[in-house]
Amino acid sequence: MVTDILKIEFPQKLFITGIDTDAGKSFATGWLAKVIMTKGRTVITQKFVQTGNREFSEDIEVHRKIMGIPFTAADKLKITAPVIFSYPASPDLAARLDNKDLDFSIIEEASDTLSKSYDHLLIEGAGGLMVPLKGEYLTIDYIRDHKLPVVLVTNGRLGSINHTLLSLKAIADEGLSLFAVIYNTYFDKDKIICEDTKAYIRKWLSNHFPKSLYLEF
Repeated sequence: MVTDILKIEFPQKLFITGIDTDAGKSFATGWLAKVIMTKGRTVITQKFVQTGNREFSEDIEVHRKIMGIPFTAADKLKITAPVIFSYPASPDLAARLDNKDLDFSIIEEASDTLSKSYDHLLIEGAGGLMVPLKGEYLTIDYIRDHKLPVVLVTNGRLGSINHTLLSLKAIADEGLSLFAVIYNTYFDKDKIICEDTKAYIRKWLSNHFPKSLYLEF
C-alpha cells in the first residue's frame, strides 16, 4: 500500500471502473482528482456515459463536491458528461429505451477537448468492465480500443473478492494496463470480512500485478 500518495506520478488519462455498479466509482474519481489537485496539477473528471439522469450528471456533481470546486465551464457545456440517458440501466438498454444511438465519436471528441485543457483527465465508467455499451461492445472493449490505463474500485462487502478477481482476470486477458486498485472503506461493515478482503486483494496484486498500486480511501 502506498503511504505517500502525493509522490505518485499519475498518467495523463485514467479510466475508473468498478467491480460492480455500486462500488464507489464516483467517490473514488473525485478523491483521485482532489489528490492530483493537491499536487498542483490541473485535473478534470468526465462521466463518459451517464444513465439515470436527464439534463445533468449526478456523478459529475459528486466529483465537484469532493474536489471542493463549483461546476466548471466544461460541465455547463456538458463536455464532461457528453452522453446522458434517462433510464438507470446499462448504456445499451438505456439508449434503446430513449430511442437514441450511443455515438462514441461524441465521447471521444469531448475527451480530446478536455485533454487539451487539463494536465489530467479522469474518466468514470458506467458500472463494471463487462457492462454493455452498444450491443456486444462492452466497457472493457472501449478501454482497450482507447488504450486507457485502468483504476479498479473495490470494497469489503461479502462477495467482493470474487468480483475483484474476475475483473482483474478480465483486465489481464485483454492486456490492459492496471494502474491501481482502490479499496473503498465506506462499505467496511464486517471487520473480519473487510480485513481479510483487503489482505487477499493486496496479496493477489503483489503476485499478479506487482507494478500496480493498491490504494485506500
